[in-house]
Amino acid sequence: MEITEGQPAPAFDMAADGAGRASSAALKGSPYVLYFYPKADTPGCTTEGQEFSALADDFAAAGAAVIGVSRDPVKKLDRFKAKYDLQVVLASDEPGDVTEAFGVWGEKKLYGRVYMGVERATFLIDGEGMVQRVWRKVSVKGHAAEVLAAVQSL
Repeated sequence: MEITEGQPAPAFDMAADGAGRASSAALKGSPYVLYFYPKADTPGCTTEGQEFSALADDFAAAGAAVIGVSRDPVKKLDRFKAKYDLQVVLASDEPGDVTEAFGVWGEKKLYGRVYMGVERATFLIDGEGMVQRVWRKVSVKGHAAEVLAAVQSL
């Protein structure tokens, strides 16, 4: 199922870095950004995390939380966050329920090889839990700034 703008966002509750939790229930009443990325500590995913982190204060000033989601285990997310001093919450969807609910788990191709993986995608959800914007097949450079502009226009 593909999530589109104007739909309610799927509910979620995931383990997060630092022995925390990331849940839609805890975020109710405030806008938030969920960005899905394929794998911690890879070049594109690192750049994306760094760009969102560089704007973390601006997202906070706009009242929006930013949560990066991958299917990596929490221990890997803790190392990734510490290594690059990332300033956003990193959530682990190791079982795959959330990536499937948001429609970002699917077939990918790389160098002729076909495999299942996480599509790089971002969702902006308002305080009522409704999807306001969806970015699919994200190009990392400049993406966090584009998402911030959308948050600020809510």
